[in-house]
Amino acid sequence: MLIDWFTVAAQAVNFLILVWLLKRFLYKPILDAIDAREQRIAAELADAAAKQTEAIAERDAFQHKNHEFDQQRAKLMQQVNQDAEAEHQRLMTEAQQAAEALSVKHQQSMARDARNLKQTLSRKATNEVFAITRKTLSDMANTSLEQQVAEVFIGRLNGLDLQTKNILAEALKTTSASEPAVLLSAFELDEIQRTAIQNALNVTFSADISLQFEISEELISGIELRAKGQKLVWSIADYLELLEKSIEALIKEKIQPENTAKPMAKTEIS
Repeated sequence: MLIDWFTVAAQAVNFLILVWLLKRFLYKPILDAIDAREQRIAAELADAAAKQTEAIAERDAFQHKNHEFDQQRAKLMQQVNQDAEAEHQRLMTEAQQAAEALSVKHQQSMARDARNLKQTLSRKATNEVFAITRKTLSDMANTSLEQQVAEVFIGRLNGLDLQTKNILAEALKTTSASEPAVLLSAFELDEIQRTAIQNALNVTFSADISLQFEISEELISGIELRAKGQKLVWSIADYLELLEKSIEALIKEKIQPENTAKPMAKTEIS
C-alpha cells in the first residue's frame, strides 16, 4: 500500500490547526474560566475563613463580655446584698435603740409615778398618824398632866446650857411691865404653878422677870416662853414634830436610791 505523503502532511496541518483552534477558542476559555472559578472559590474560602475567624473572635469577645457582665452582676448583687444587710442592721439597731429608749422612759415614768404615789401615801399616812396622835393627846390632856408639864418646864430651866441661858437672859433683861415676857400654856395654870414658874425664872436668870401668862390652844400639853423674839418651848408637839421630821427624812432616804430606774434588759431583734 502506498502512503500519500501529501495527504498525511495535509492531515497533520489540519490536526495542528485544529489543536490550535481548540486551544485558542475552547481550552483556553475553559481553563481561564476554571482558573477564575478556582480563584473565586479560593477568595470565597479565604473570605469565609476570615469571616469564621472574625466570628470566632466576636464569639470570644462576646463570651468575654458575658463573663465580665456575669462578674459585674455578681459584684453588684453582692454589693446590693451587703447594702441591704447594712441598711437592715441600721434600721433594726435604730428600732432597738428607740424601743429601749421608750422602754427606759416608760420605766422611769412608772418608777416616778410609783415613787410619787409612795411619797404621797407615806406623807398622808404620816400626817394622819400625827394628826390622830395630836388629837388623842389633846383629848387626853388634863390638869394633872399640865401640872407635870409645868414641872418638866421648870426642870428644863434649871438644866439650860450656858449659851441658851445667856441668849434668853439678854432677851429677858429688856422686858418690863409694859412689855413683859409671855408664857403660853394649853390650859389655865393655877396660882401655885404660876408662882413656881415665876420663881424658877427669877432664880435661873437672877432677875425679877416681868411675866404675862396666856393660853394657846395650838400647844399640846406644853409651855412656851417668849421674850423679844426668843423662845423656850417644851411641848409634846415638839417631840411629835421631831419624830415627824425623822420619819420624813427616813422616807426620803429610802426612796432616794429608787430614783435611778434600772434599764430593761436588751431584746435582740432580728
